[in-house]
Amino acid sequence: MRTPTDLVRTRRTAAKTTAVAALVLTALSACSDGGESSSAPQDPASTAPTDEASTPDDSLSAGAEDPAADGSAASSASGTYSATGGYRSPGGQQEVAVSVTLDNGVITAVEVTPQASDATSQAFQEDFAANVADQVVGKALADAKVSKVSGSSLTSQGFNAALDEIAAEAGA
Repeated sequence: MRTPTDLVRTRRTAAKTTAVAALVLTALSACSDGGESSSAPQDPASTAPTDEASTPDDSLSAGAEDPAADGSAASSASGTYSATGGYRSPGGQQEVAVSVTLDNGVITAVEVTPQASDATSQAFQEDFAANVADQVVGKALADAKVSKVSGSSLTSQGFNAALDEIAAEAGA
């Protein structure tokens, strides 16, 4: 039978657990790279862009200058490109392989191959891989970065790092 003392202990334990979780999250957010480029960013809130929908520039159909000339939008890159992006999870350093097919700088297909080193990261990467196409196919490579897919913000970091490598390779 539980006594009032047991209930107090349970509440204290719950409060301590909540406090520890808050401290861990605070510590993780303090580990951000401060805007410096890295192959393994640590804080999705500080490194990942917002996930806004991209729409084609209507001015192009009116004969306006190609926005790719200043590097801000799609390029004329076409073909299939692959790269591996890394990120740090609570389970350690992780990697995710990414392959994108481009047509004039626009993503027409994406394949993500999980390469996690632990079961939890593997599960997040598999969910990410199954759902990322909905967010990036049809977007210009420069506009395809994601912040969270299927609850996974850390896999997004690896995906975005791979996209950076692909953009450099494709000249996009």
